Amino acid sequence: MFTSPKVFSVVLCLSLFPLLKQPSIAKAQTQVTPDNPSGASASVVDESVLAKIVEAEVAEQMESSSPVIASRSSNGFRLETRDGNWQTNFQLRAQMRFTTPYRSDPRQVSSFESEDQSNFEARRLRMKVGGHGRRPWIRYYTEVDMQPSRDVDDGSASASARVIDYRIDIAKWDWLGLRLGQWKVDLNRERVDSSGRQQFVERSIANRVFTMDRQLGVQLRGHLFQETAADLRYFAGVFNGEGRGVNNTDADLLYTARLQWNFMGRDLAFRQTDVEFTEEPTGSLALAGFSNTGSCTRWSSSGCGNLDGFASPGSAGPGQFEIKQVVQEFAFKHRGFSTQQEFHRKTITDNAYGSTHVLTGGYAQAGYFLHNVLRVVPAPLEVAMRYAYVNEPNGSNRFFENDRREVTVGVNWFIDGHDSKVTLDFSRLTIDDALLTDEALDYRLRLQWDVQF
Repeated sequence: MFTSPKVFSVVLCLSLFPLLKQPSIAKAQTQVTPDNPSGASASVVDESVLAKIVEAEVAEQMESSSPVIASRSSNGFRLETRDGNWQTNFQLRAQMRFTTPYRSDPRQVSSFESEDQSNFEARRLRMKVGGHGRRPWIRYYTEVDMQPSRDVDDGSASASARVIDYRIDIAKWDWLGLRLGQWKVDLNRERVDSSGRQQFVERSIANRVFTMDRQLGVQLRGHLFQETAADLRYFAGVFNGEGRGVNNTDADLLYTARLQWNFMGRDLAFRQTDVEFTEEPTGSLALAGFSNTGSCTRWSSSGCGNLDGFASPGSAGPGQFEIKQVVQEFAFKHRGFSTQQEFHRKTITDNAYGSTHVLTGGYAQAGYFLHNVLRVVPAPLEVAMRYAYVNEPNGSNRFFENDRREVTVGVNWFIDGHDSKVTLDFSRLTIDDALLTDEALDYRLRLQWDVQF
């Protein structure tokens, strides 16, 4: 068990320690002297001191000789070998949410006519396990979704858990890495930003229409010219194109690429708000796009889906929809101020009908910690505002468009950074229905506690 001489000596002291309690020894050490007029037993003092020394020494030796180090990090509970070659992080996350009067984003005028619903829910319940094995540059990550209902637009209550992320990264070099598995494809910042690192309760109305979400495939990625004016990140991947957990049904694949320029020479991570209080101005510009032929017109954490007005994946023929999409993105942070913006253009060609539809949308948002200029404002408080819009097909006739708008104001109270925060936001939602030449307007309130352990 313990082999070092130091450990052996400590163990020997422990074995001899009971001898200190022998009456003869105690009696010999109990004398009335000028320094000890009461005749108090020195053995008691000696035993107490020795016990503490021995306990501290044993604890130190056990800790130093243990092959595994346990700690707490931003990624949760951590176990790591002393040589650094093996590491496992375990984390649990929950989002407890209240919404009124709409749980999801209204997409048609009729959505405003339905009965109001005030709703409590566990929006996300996640278990994350990740780390590296054999070498620090062989990384893995798995995430399990334990939330009963699968999508914010899904009212089901299936209780079975599902694995939503599973990936392995070969990241020996910064300039060239390889990722294999299933994950949220690196297309646009808003979607790749974790739902636990958002500035508002939920992503904008543009997310549902333009996200690629999770796909199964392989990707090359790298970071070039670091800390220079040409600081670049690139991503290029090939995927099934059928969404989460689905095998490809034909020979067509989804191809995607992203180029991110960190124009201040400092990398900008996928994380909203500037709760870290970035001392140096940090920003990025990005262009990305993808092409796919298949039965899907949209994707979500539930998998392959359809946009309003298009055939469902189960009804669509093989290769019915050809999709090409591009996105422009900007993000910036500095000393408590953060902003980001995206513009999307998505072209859907329906080969069954010989029609082509162009969808556009985007958002812009900004947040600031007001205590920087108003000392009466508590430091953990951030205020934020977002504007988003989507032009998409009408649910009754896709040759007409709905013009949807969202204006949201919100506040964040950061208890422990993103690991524990309370968010309150208020939205103004409008829909202009070109088919009915009608417009609908309503408001929504959401309150959420996002916590990670």
